Amino acid sequence: MKHPAALVLSEDSRRIIYTEPVMRRLEAHVEWVAPPMTAEAARAGAGTLSGAEFLFTGWGAPKCDAAFLAALPNLKAVFYGAGSIRGTVTDAFWERGIPIMSAWGANAVPVAEFAFSQIIFALKHGWHYTNAVRRDGRHLPKFAPTGAFGATVGLVSFGMIARKVAEWVKQLAVEIAVYDPFLKASDANDLGMRLVDLDTLFRESDVVSLHTPWLPETVGMVGARHFDLMKPNATFINTARGAVVDEVGMVSVLERRKDLMAVLDVTWPEPPIADSPLWTLPNVVLTPHIAGSADRECARMGHYMADELERLLAGKPLAWSVSRERAATMA
Repeated sequence: MKHPAALVLSEDSRRIIYTEPVMRRLEAHVEWVAPPMTAEAARAGAGTLSGAEFLFTGWGAPKCDAAFLAALPNLKAVFYGAGSIRGTVTDAFWERGIPIMSAWGANAVPVAEFAFSQIIFALKHGWHYTNAVRRDGRHLPKFAPTGAFGATVGLVSFGMIARKVAEWVKQLAVEIAVYDPFLKASDANDLGMRLVDLDTLFRESDVVSLHTPWLPETVGMVGARHFDLMKPNATFINTARGAVVDEVGMVSVLERRKDLMAVLDVTWPEPPIADSPLWTLPNVVLTPHIAGSADRECARMGHYMADELERLLAGKPLAWSVSRERAATMA
């Protein structure tokens, strides 16, 4: 017997997350109570979804407030084929006790890949040389020391993305320093890393990679003092959230210390305002939030949700269920 389900998210998101291979997997177990629709269309005619037991969604998800949930009295589970669920869950949702699964683990993969690639490039001073070529033409200065062997890589926060980065970075024969107030020193040692405070991490690392979620208590966590502490020719990489960094303080240091490099895949606001120095500073590399899942990478998130559906129906433990408590600590 197939289970009644609904697919509600933006059209663009549906196309790249719930691809034909993903839909074939889902449709082996569910039947749609209505054609795929946007959150706006669902609200306009939510009664058409009343029989749905499962809701599959992602970017552009409906707000699961009391009014929306009232129109889905049979809802038993939500499968969120993207990362953060903050935009869709509400107090009313948690009070209903409906399980929600998120593909945040899938979204972590390309972010970790991007961060790892930039760490390797930074340890070779790749962006420094790129800037030197642009500035000086054929003259190439020597940035020393260079290379990964014996270097120190600092990871700020140690969630899923940083854990993946650490696994790969270990292959480079570097020392890994990590800052995370929730990580025990003994656990860090068991993982072959050294737990340090934030100042020490910035002072001793050749490359600093930021992985802190954007929470009220983390806004502006990294400031001018930390950039001033950095080694000569060190690189800062941000694939987390721009608001975690005091960008005014960061810019003030980068303007003085031309030896530092900042690789920013995220900013706040995003993109930077028109007259932001981030656009023109020679020691800043801006990318438009490309570390996260994009285009064909998004299908991985859909497959994660198909995996979860199969686990749920088989009575197996879920891999990506998000509790109310866990959601409060996620980006």
